[in-house]
Amino acid sequence: MNVCDLGCGTGLLGLLLLQRQGELKVTGLDIQPEAVRLGELAASENHLAGRLAFRLEDLRKTALPAGSFDLVICNPPYFSPSAGLPPKGEARRSARTEETCALEDACRAAARLLRWGGSFCLVHKPERLADLVCALRREGLEPKRLRPACVRPERAPCLILLEARRGGRPGLRIEPPLVLEDPGGSPTAELNRIYFREEAPL
Repeated sequence: MNVCDLGCGTGLLGLLLLQRQGELKVTGLDIQPEAVRLGELAASENHLAGRLAFRLEDLRKTALPAGSFDLVICNPPYFSPSAGLPPKGEARRSARTEETCALEDACRAAARLLRWGGSFCLVHKPERLADLVCALRREGLEPKRLRPACVRPERAPCLILLEARRGGRPGLRIEPPLVLEDPGGSPTAELNRIYFREEAPL
């Protein structure tokens, strides 16, 4: 499977995917030179140079071939530039606000890069769900699976995980929430499994 990570930062999502599915080939795109440099260093130190590659590119203008990916993933900026005080530093502003990548830009790039039937998976804030669904459908990406994430079961979701499919038929499945903390405030067993934090067997 050929995977593209839009706005990949230092490549954490690609590294996690390759730990779970070693046969993948992941290409990360980011506009920040230092993030790309650190991602390439991590790929080299983890002996993944042949399977985890990085490109210093603006996802809105990428030269990657259209329709060349089975899966596109993205952890996009959550906030508009006018939402409160902007973070200090160019890298933090780029990662947290839609200054260089609006939600529509990410959806447009994903639709262009995906093959027919390929999936786009991303995380966002619950209050942007309506914007997200509209942006996806405008680009021919049909929302198929949604999972809320909440700190505790009794709390409202703090994030949403959503999978859309290029050319998919209407029909959205809503899954049980991903709970992030147990009653004592520690990460749940499921979250530890996601991040490969399980204790090694004795």
